[in-house]
Amino acid sequence: MATTPTPKPARPLRLDRRQLLRTAGLGITGAAIAAPLAGCEIGAGDSESTAGGSSTLKIGFVSPRSGPAASFGEPDAYVLDLARKAFAAGITVGGTKYTVEIIEKDSQSNPQRSAQVANDLINADGVNLMLTTSTPETVNPVSDACEAAGVPCISTVVPWQAWYFGRGAKPDEQAAYKYTYHFCFGVEQFASAYSTLWPQVATNRKVGVMWPNDSDGNAIRNSLGPLLEKAGFTIVDPGAYTNGTNDYSSQIALFKRESCEIFNTFPIPSDFATFWRQAAQQGFRPKIAQLAKTGLFPSQVEAVGDIGVGLCSAAYWTPTYPYTSSLTKVSSADLATGYQAAAGKQWTQQLGPSLALFDAAAAAFQAAPDPTNREALATTIGTLGVDTPIGRLEWGKGPNANVVATPILGGQWRPSPAGSPYQLDFVICENSSDPNVPVASTLRPYPLGS
Repeated sequence: MATTPTPKPARPLRLDRRQLLRTAGLGITGAAIAAPLAGCEIGAGDSESTAGGSSTLKIGFVSPRSGPAASFGEPDAYVLDLARKAFAAGITVGGTKYTVEIIEKDSQSNPQRSAQVANDLINADGVNLMLTTSTPETVNPVSDACEAAGVPCISTVVPWQAWYFGRGAKPDEQAAYKYTYHFCFGVEQFASAYSTLWPQVATNRKVGVMWPNDSDGNAIRNSLGPLLEKAGFTIVDPGAYTNGTNDYSSQIALFKRESCEIFNTFPIPSDFATFWRQAAQQGFRPKIAQLAKTGLFPSQVEAVGDIGVGLCSAAYWTPTYPYTSSLTKVSSADLATGYQAAAGKQWTQQLGPSLALFDAAAAAFQAAPDPTNREALATTIGTLGVDTPIGRLEWGKGPNANVVATPILGGQWRPSPAGSPYQLDFVICENSSDPNVPVASTLRPYPLGS
C-alpha cells in the first residue's frame, strides 16, 4: 500500500464540439489493411494521373522545438528532411498523382500555443492530415483541435493513457474518438520494464515516487502505481507536485525517512535537475533512480553533471531496434548514424517515433480510397498496418480502437566506450516488451562503482 494516499485528479473539461462529435454515434469502420502499399506508388509518373491533374496533400507537423520540452524536437529538422526527400516525387493513389507538402510548427512546449498552431494549420493551411509528437502539453491540445474540426490526426510520445483518458475518454469507451489516433507505450509497458529491470539490483523494493500534477503524472499515479504494488513494490508517494516547484526538501525527507532504495519520476527536465541536485545535497542516494519524460536524451542527463551517470531511463527506440522505415527504407542503425553525421550530435530516441509518424502518414494516404476526404482518411487509419523504425503499427488490435501500444525498454546511462566522441551511452538492460531488441547488459547500482 502507498505510504500516503493521494486523491484522484479532477477530470479535465471537454470541448462542447468534441462532445457533440462523440455522442453522434460515429464509429470506426473499414477492413484491415495488410499491405499499405498495395495498388499505390510513391514517386509514380504523371502518366498515371487522371484527367483532373495533380493535387496537393498537406501534412501538418507540430512538435516542441523550443521551451521546456525542446529536447524532443532536437532531431526534427533531420527527420523532416528525410520525409520531404521521400515525398519529393509525389505519390500516386488510385491513378491520381499528388504532391505532398509538410508544414511544420513549433508548439513552444505550451498547450495554448499547441492549440493555436493546430487551428492555424487546419483553418489557414487546410491540412489533410495532422502529425504531432512529444508530451501531453503539445499532443493533447493538437489532438483535441483535430477532433473538433474533423481533421485526421496521428500522434505519439505521450503514454497512451495520458492521451486517451487525459483528453476525457472514459475507461469503458473503446472508440472514444473518430479522427484522432495514437501510438505509444503505456503504463503496462512501464510496469513490465520496471518489474523486470529493478530486481536486477538487490533493494528493499521501496519506491519513492515524484509524479507531478499533470496529464502524465495523473495517469501514472492512477495506473502504474497499482501495477507496481501488485508486482511487490511498496510505493512511497508524497503527493502530486506542481510543475516548476523549486524546493523538494519535504519529499526528500520523506524518502530518506522511509529508506527508499528506488526512485521513480516523470518530470519536466528542469524540475528533475532541481530535485536531483537537492537530493544529492541532502544525502538521498537511492540504488536505482528511474526517470521518464526526462532523462530520455543524452543532453538531459549531461545537464545534471556527474550525478547523472548511472541514472536509469527507458527507450522507445534505439539504433539497435531491428526495424526499418517503410517510407524512407532507412534502417534504425542508419537512421542514427545518418543523424549524427548530418547534425553533428549524438542520436536521440525521438528519431524513431518521429519518422514513424511519416511512415504512418504515407501508408494512410496510400490506403485511403480518397486521401483528400478527411472522413475516409480517418476511417482508413483505424485499420492501418505499417512498418516503422519502432516496429509494426497495427490499429484496430487494442488496447482500444484509437491506440497502438508500443514497446518501451529499460536501461541505464553509462560512460561511453573509449574512443567515442560522446560522453554517455544508453545501455539496454531488459527487453520484456520487445524481445527482438537485443539486451546489452544488466543493471548496475547507482552510483556506478558503489
